Amino acid sequence: MSALFSVAGKCALVTGGNRGVGLMIARGLLQAGARVYISARDPEVCARSAAELSLWGDCRAIAADLSQTAECARLAQELGRQEDCLHILVNNAGQTLGAPLADFGDEQWDSVFDVNVKGVFQLTRHLHRLLEKGAAEGDPARVINIGSVDGFHVPAMENYSYTASKAALHHLTRHLAKRLGPNVTVNALALGPFISAMTDASIGADMAARAPLRRIGNDDDAAGAVIFLSARAGAFLTGAVIPVDGGLITTV
Repeated sequence: MSALFSVAGKCALVTGGNRGVGLMIARGLLQAGARVYISARDPEVCARSAAELSLWGDCRAIAADLSQTAECARLAQELGRQEDCLHILVNNAGQTLGAPLADFGDEQWDSVFDVNVKGVFQLTRHLHRLLEKGAAEGDPARVINIGSVDGFHVPAMENYSYTASKAALHHLTRHLAKRLGPNVTVNALALGPFISAMTDASIGADMAARAPLRRIGNDDDAAGAVIFLSARAGAFLTGAVIPVDGGLITTV
């Protein structure tokens, strides 16, 4: 049973792994025995975070701006120079911007979609070869996209491009799952409120109060879901969008 839920020895890349949910996931994978690369825009921040995460295992940094297709390609090439294959890709990097409807312009729209949708697609596309090489009999390589319950329901905030991008990401997950099988599974986690730089404390508390489990997500909740999908226990699951939200999805 321990082998069924093991990711020991696997190689993972967690984008946006320097803070928030990405940091929770990267740390959990390291503690479970995986070798982890993290990516973030700022090279110094990325390197510093990798050094801190190295307390739990082998963690390395590759800085990249994933809103740019050329940077997605460069990240894939750099990883390919260091690794023969990739077993787990966690597309966690994301952005949110909000503004009143009358003021919601191209900047608030394009920059969010560039990271949350285009960046996920382009990085997955460029890493496809390494993921294929990481697949084994009965244990495919994994792509795990970090979505949101906001992709299912309409929030109170005027973050139009964020909610639309997460709904798009959920469907992109299903499309990629159909295309990349049988050697690569593609699933998404639709997260509810977690403590992160993108979650306002008061809004997170309000969401937690409305959820059946009456709490905000923690490190184990994020890491546990990713480890399940990454281990052999999750090998037969693809094309799924799984709410990890304390049951918030039942209230909308």
